[in-house]
Amino acid sequence: MGDNNVNLPPGFRFYPTDEELVVHFLHRKAAILPCHPDVIPDLDLHPYDPWDLEGKAMAEGNKWYFYSRRTQSRITGSGYWQAIGIDEPIYSASSNQKVGMKKYYAFYIGEDAKTNWIMQEYSITDSSSTSRSSRRRNSKIVSAYLYN
Repeated sequence: MGDNNVNLPPGFRFYPTDEELVVHFLHRKAAILPCHPDVIPDLDLHPYDPWDLEGKAMAEGNKWYFYSRRTQSRITGSGYWQAIGIDEPIYSASSNQKVGMKKYYAFYIGEDAKTNWIMQEYSITDSSSTSRSSRRRNSKIVSAYLYN
């Protein structure tokens, strides 16, 4: 689980759904509320190439989870993250209300050498924010990422 020293019980597995990532983790993070257990670390993505993230993010299988602030630059030391596909809405199973968005990125080395590294970026929709101050915080603390 990286440098995130959390005392978890034996057999603990972290396989959240998209809805769980947004509602139970990202919303709480954006609202500055505690999350128990606090297993997803904060990490500045952009200085790191994807293969340098081991030990810095919450790892479960071949996926790594971490919070990062949204920035315009998706450039790293060896390449860049390029958006692929279209944004996917994430809906609440209980109310069928849109609670977030998911966007996919592929990692490229140099100018055009696409790798097998895929990132899923989760973000909160503005409609799920209840107040003006909450929306400001949401725009700053934005996403949990995972890599395959």
